[in-house]
Amino acid sequence: MSGIALAAAAAAGAVLLAAGFALGRFTARRAADPDLGTPVERATFHTLHTASLAAPPLRAGLTEETARRAAGTLRSLLGTEALCLTDRGAVLAWDGPGEDHHRAHVPEQAAETLGSGRSRSVHTDCADPACPLRWAVIAPLTGEDGVLGALVAYGSRESAVLVRAATEVARWASVQLELAELDRSRTRIVEAEIRALRAQISPHFIFNSLAAIASFVRTDPEQARELLLEFADFTRYSFRRHGEFAQLADELRSIEQYLALAGARFGDRLKVTLQIAPEVLPVTLPFLCLQPLVENAVKHGLEDRERGCRVTIAARDAGAEAVVSVEDDGIGMDPELLRAVLRGEHPAGSGIGLSNVDERLRQVYGTEYGLVIETGVGAGMKVTVRIPKYRPGVHRSPA
Repeated sequence: MSGIALAAAAAAGAVLLAAGFALGRFTARRAADPDLGTPVERATFHTLHTASLAAPPLRAGLTEETARRAAGTLRSLLGTEALCLTDRGAVLAWDGPGEDHHRAHVPEQAAETLGSGRSRSVHTDCADPACPLRWAVIAPLTGEDGVLGALVAYGSRESAVLVRAATEVARWASVQLELAELDRSRTRIVEAEIRALRAQISPHFIFNSLAAIASFVRTDPEQARELLLEFADFTRYSFRRHGEFAQLADELRSIEQYLALAGARFGDRLKVTLQIAPEVLPVTLPFLCLQPLVENAVKHGLEDRERGCRVTIAARDAGAEAVVSVEDDGIGMDPELLRAVLRGEHPAGSGIGLSNVDERLRQVYGTEYGLVIETGVGAGMKVTVRIPKYRPGVHRSPA
C-alpha cells in the first residue's frame, strides 16, 4: 500500500474519531424531530460535512489565505475554544479568542513539534484568569518533504481525547496538503512533457516552412500570404501556455495548418486524406497529442521515397469512445526499434513524439489507452488512439 493510501486510511480514522468527539456535543442538543436520526447519525453527518468544507482550501496548499479559510472549519470539527495553523516560521491563521496574548508564543511552543514531527500537549501558562485557553495540543502538518507546519488546538483543560482527536485531524489535513503537492507535481510534469513535445517539433520544419513561403513571395504573393497566416496560427496554437486539454476540432485544425505548410514544400509528393466523423469533433483529448503522430507519418512517409506518400487521418465514433488513426504508406519501422522508441530510448530521427504521446495518454486515461501501432519494414505505419468521450477530471469546453 502506498504512502498516500496509508495516509488516506489514517485520515478516515481521523474523521471517525472526530465524529465520536462530536457525539458528546450533539447528544446534549438532540432535537425532538425523529426524522433527524440518532445522535450518532447526526454527529457523523455533521463531522463529514464539516470535513468536506475544510478540504478544498487545504487542497490548494498551506498559505495564509488557505489557512484562514480552513481554520474556522477545523475548529468547528474539533469543538475547541480556539485553533491556529502555522507554517514552519509563523502563525498563518487564528480562529477563536485569545489571539491578542497567545499568538506571539505559538512559534516557541510549536518549535519542538516542528522539529520532531510528534504531537505534544502543553500548558499555556496564561496569566489572564478570564482566558479559557489553558492547554494547547500541537500536532504536525506534514507533506512529501516532511513537516510543513502545525495545527494548534486550545482547550480549557488537559484532555487525552482532544490530544488524539487533534492529532488525527492534523493527519487528515496533512493528506489534503499532500494531495495538493501531488496536484502541483502532476501539473509540473504535464507542463514539462508539453515543453519537451514542443521542443521535438522539428526546427527544420519551421525553417523549411519559412523557405517555402519565401519561394512564393515573387511568384504567388497571395499564396505566400495564406501560408504565412497558416504558419502564424500553427505556431500560436502549438506554443500556447494554457490548458492541458483541447477539443479534437482544434487539434485537427492545427494539423490542417501543418499539412498546408508541408504541402507547400513537398507539393504533389504528399497526398493527404481526411475521414472525420462530425460527431466526434467536440471530444476532448490531451493537448498536442495528434500533431506529433502526423509529423511522424509525413517524415517517415516521405523518407527515401521519390514517388511520395499518402497520409490518411481518420476519426470515427465508437460508442463511448472516439477512435483516431494516422496512417502512412511509407518505409515503416522495425517492431523492435518501435518498442525501443516507446520505452523512451530515442534513436536519432526515429519516432518523433511517439513515446511522449503514448505516456501522456496512459497517464490521463489508464494503461489500456496507450498508442496502438501497426508497422513493419517497408509496410508503412498506422497509429491508433482511443479517446474516452467522458472521463472524470477531464474538463470539456462547451460545445
